[in-house]
Amino acid sequence: MPLSFKAQAFLSSPEATEIRNELTRMMEDDGYNTQPKYSALAKGDVLFVDKHITYLSLHLEIDPAQYMSNLRLITKYN
Repeated sequence: MPLSFKAQAFLSSPEATEIRNELTRMMEDDGYNTQPKYSALAKGDVLFVDKHITYLSLHLEIDPAQYMSNLRLITKYN
């Protein structure tokens, strides 16, 4: 599926780079549950970073800072 111009602009923005870096740090931290998930559409596993950066690019009305805050809370191991 081709991305809209707004989604492409988001993905190439400094904000998206910062979010991608934070998602990567979360993946590398054993304190978070960031296991790859199977996707039939992708015909295989989708990495945590790819899943969430794609979601944000497709839902531009979501506040990325709030999304990341909630994501940290729900994926953090107790």
